[in-house]
Amino acid sequence: GLSAKDVVNTFSQKQLADIIFQYGEEKFSRRIAENIVKERQINPIETTLQLAEIIRQSVPQKARREKNPCKKTFQAIRIAVNGELDHLSKGLEQAFYCLKPEGRLAVITFHSIEDRLVKKQFAEWCRGCVCPPDFPQCVCGRKPQGILINRKPIEADEQELESNNRSRSAKLRIIERSADFNG
Repeated sequence: GLSAKDVVNTFSQKQLADIIFQYGEEKFSRRIAENIVKERQINPIETTLQLAEIIRQSVPQKARREKNPCKKTFQAIRIAVNGELDHLSKGLEQAFYCLKPEGRLAVITFHSIEDRLVKKQFAEWCRGCVCPPDFPQCVCGRKPQGILINRKPIEADEQELESNNRSRSAKLRIIERSADFNG
């Protein structure tokens, strides 16, 4: 299948910038993509160290001091190569429709891209009527398929953070399948 080396060495500058921006939420995505394309015209990018150096040179000095500038780009490439968001969407759908009425689905996410996808999907399942607001009464007959158990995600408290530092980015969302939905 697709490898990170393929992405870095064959994708267009626009495709790279889009991947890095969408999946890594990197504000310097255009400059990073531009420098990757420039470098690979001279020599193919073969190692993560080469790529890391290109990224470091593409990011302003201040951003380099604050945190590892490679983290977001490497995350974006990993998500693109593995098709992680597609798998998450399919997994959510399959899990939800396996639930019995009043069964609950709990999902823990670890970064904002995943969390946003889960939040939107849960909201869609909890949505009822989709008729235009100016209709005097509902003609679509759509009923909510689920009920949110917690409106806001559950996050680690101080005690949990002390004993498990990695839990700082974890968010738990829970949805219950409606008792009267048999879809």
